[in-house]
Amino acid sequence: MSTYSCIDINDALPLLENDAVVVDIRDTASFEVSHMNTAISLNNDNVQAFIASTNKDVPVIVCCYHGNSSKGAAEFLASQGFREVYSLNGGFSQWSAMYPEQCEQG
Repeated sequence: MSTYSCIDINDALPLLENDAVVVDIRDTASFEVSHMNTAISLNNDNVQAFIASTNKDVPVIVCCYHGNSSKGAAEFLASQGFREVYSLNGGFSQWSAMYPEQCEQG
């Protein structure tokens, strides 16, 4: 059975430089205001398409507000066959505080 791991922001940077996929599970309005540069907004409406179209061998980093809700989403993606799944500790709030230059504004 696949599982996920929690990852600190500084440890996530090398994965992002090597084409990890970032999924942001915050609500659409929050995502549209600001999100990590390469993030994909993931919700109930598009999760099945994401699962079907994404390479399951590429690392996936799940981002939420503070790093709590992302754990359940990461566990779900791991159960869908993704081999390397991470929940981002601190979530978008910590990421945007540490790396505001790596955030897109809506």
